[in-house]
Amino acid sequence: MRKAGRFNAQLLDYVRPFMQPGVTTGEVDRLVHAYTVKHGHTPAPLNYMGFPKSCCTSVNEVVCHGIPGDRELKEGDIVNLDVTSIVEGWYGDQSETFLIGDVSDDARRVAQCALDCLYIGIWATRPGGPVYDIGAAILKEAESRGLSVVREYVGHGIGNEFHKRPNIPHAPTAQSRRDKLMPGMCFTIEPMINLGGRETVLDEKDGWTVTTKDGSLSAQFEHTILMTEKGPEILTLTESGPQEGHLFKPREE
Repeated sequence: MRKAGRFNAQLLDYVRPFMQPGVTTGEVDRLVHAYTVKHGHTPAPLNYMGFPKSCCTSVNEVVCHGIPGDRELKEGDIVNLDVTSIVEGWYGDQSETFLIGDVSDDARRVAQCALDCLYIGIWATRPGGPVYDIGAAILKEAESRGLSVVREYVGHGIGNEFHKRPNIPHAPTAQSRRDKLMPGMCFTIEPMINLGGRETVLDEKDGWTVTTKDGSLSAQFEHTILMTEKGPEILTLTESGPQEGHLFKPREE
């Protein structure tokens, strides 16, 4: 799992310079696919339950599972790139929201909250502790900033399968009080934060694309975590992406 996480982070760093105005989401997908295959690994999303591409690109009001295609990234967009790699049978999974050029204050605000909530959720965990603590910490932080947390889509256990138990909701649930994070378990934390209401809509035509019901911006960050006997270990840290404590500041004129 450490090896899978390291490669997946390397992949995200490789694609990072291409996340610029004028690039299409389809071109991003081709970069992800080619780099993964070149290194002898497999892009997990491709053909997973019928998903047609090698990564997810979710732009602006798209919450998750955006399908790469002809959409061209434009100045002011925010786009979540979600990549998952299968390395020797093990899955590394993460996502990052990219700010394309100079974005609005609202775009920075929702991206900042999503990044901060990811780490708040990670450090709320402890060996043997309940999954509940993650959602409780994330919901409190997001709502304190006047933003909302998506409920329908959650983190998950991961390992030699893409999705395993337990689910990792980003708001408190009854089941998350019962589920425990034991040493040796791997799971993702991936809060989806909306600028407006928390309600979402699934595109009935493609069966994948999820958008905010009110059309407001949405942002997400994700890491794969290993619970050790001493606490959480992040397996998908990038070298050049935003780290804990990063601030999304306006570009200087």
